[in-house]
Amino acid sequence: MSVKVGENGLRSVQVEVEVPGSPEEVWQAIATGPGISSWFVPAKIEERVGGEISLCFGPGMDTVSTMAEWDPPRRFVANSEGMSPGAPAVADEWTVEAKSGGTCVVRVVHSWFASTDEWDGQFEAIEQGWGTFFQILRLVLTRFPGQPSASFEASAVAPGPISSTWEKFAGPLGVANATVGQQVSAGSDAPSFSGEVATMGPEDAPGSLVLVREPAQGICNLFAMPMGDQVYLSIRFYLFGEGADTAAAEAEPEWARWLADLFPSAE
Repeated sequence: MSVKVGENGLRSVQVEVEVPGSPEEVWQAIATGPGISSWFVPAKIEERVGGEISLCFGPGMDTVSTMAEWDPPRRFVANSEGMSPGAPAVADEWTVEAKSGGTCVVRVVHSWFASTDEWDGQFEAIEQGWGTFFQILRLVLTRFPGQPSASFEASAVAPGPISSTWEKFAGPLGVANATVGQQVSAGSDAPSFSGEVATMGPEDAPGSLVLVREPAQGICNLFAMPMGDQVYLSIRFYLFGEGADTAAAEAEPEWARWLADLFPSAE
């Protein structure tokens, strides 16, 4: 993974993933509000040139971009202001390329103009971050294509080191030292949780995707991330089926309480 430098200071990073489905099915997953919300973060999209794209990364953490090009089910481009004061404007190009065998390649290219490499690190971090979310997208299109969905997240900040914090966080769920394909379930001191481990991250960046049966059918993304001398912890559920909204509404406060009890605020 690296930043590509083109003419006149145009810089870019690119990520792609091959997923099952027709171009129309994949387009629904990456270019509509409900579709994006089912594997990324809560989203709203006005599906037209000039329309607004809003992504919610948490309370008070919305990002807004404007649709510059709209060519379903092949390609769209959204333009946004810089990620922080003084940062360059960004163009996000999404494409869907049909392949043989009933799959498509989804590709995202983030482009910006800069005369130096000042912002390269931030964009490389964004590039790296797509890896997990594209794994979730593939799982959604494999296991739950076109189904209604609902999601929620609980998070906390805890003291390091990351290894012991991950064990305290993921251990009660049976995930901390699990292997891919292993069936896991929570102990009596955690909310209802069971499923099959789909991915496990490395020791220095621990995380896991679990195909869950409880609290409902869906996907759980949990991870621990270094944040200075502390550790940021997150558990996000993507639930599917006709009862997804109800299941999410019932489970969200349980998981928020559990995580708050596990890692009490220092305040």
